Amino acid sequence: MRRGSWRIRILIGLAIVAFAFIRRCNNQEENPYTGRIQNIDMTAEQEIAIGLQSAPEMAQQHGGLYPDERMQSLVDAVGKKLVNNSIARETPYQYDFHLLADDQTINAFALPGGQCFITYALFSQLNEAQLAGVLGHEIAHVIGRHSAERIAESSFWQTLATGASVGGDMGSVVAGIGQNTLLKNGRGDELESDELGVQFMIQSGYDPYEMINVMEILKSAAGPNRVPEFQSTHPDPENRIEKIKEAIKKYSGR
Repeated sequence: MRRGSWRIRILIGLAIVAFAFIRRCNNQEENPYTGRIQNIDMTAEQEIAIGLQSAPEMAQQHGGLYPDERMQSLVDAVGKKLVNNSIARETPYQYDFHLLADDQTINAFALPGGQCFITYALFSQLNEAQLAGVLGHEIAHVIGRHSAERIAESSFWQTLATGASVGGDMGSVVAGIGQNTLLKNGRGDELESDELGVQFMIQSGYDPYEMINVMEILKSAAGPNRVPEFQSTHPDPENRIEKIKEAIKKYSGR
């Protein structure tokens, strides 16, 4: 009975793993704006809905929106300029730019579907061109569908871990491999967004070298005890600077 029970467990585990791979293959599609093949299991309309639904909560977590309409208008103007002068205008996403009241956390991020955020702590250290670099980077996350891809990839690895756990008590091992893979892919997302952000800056008439100054600001904010690159979803600022220089040369010849 014990041997038969193990056989059943292995067969069920293999079936779960096979299901994960079949679903992943069926979800493969080419991003029309980046040309990259991705594992995506939601539509652009679903991404937009998720972003709009989550935006108020994300703002609340950062102290709400910054109350100065003049500064918010600058963020809106720069964001719209980047969208109107880049491939972003061809996408189905609804781009909104939010200046958050948080004056302690240096951060910027984007939700699926076009909701982009920057904290006052970061905004207050930037000139207009540097602001364009930050917002361009976040717009690129939306166009790259990075959040949607991470959601699909997380689901894939969770299903694999379940199959490995049922079939041979190897769930924790597979989950660890999945976590490392997601971290690596996350760093790839950041580099892709840096490159697209540089392109958007150039197309909108901003000096792309200001993006390097943004990296210096982020590097300084992280301090000497920043997390090593292999443990972080963000590449080391020094590595990002080198990639940004390559992108500037690629798109402007400088």
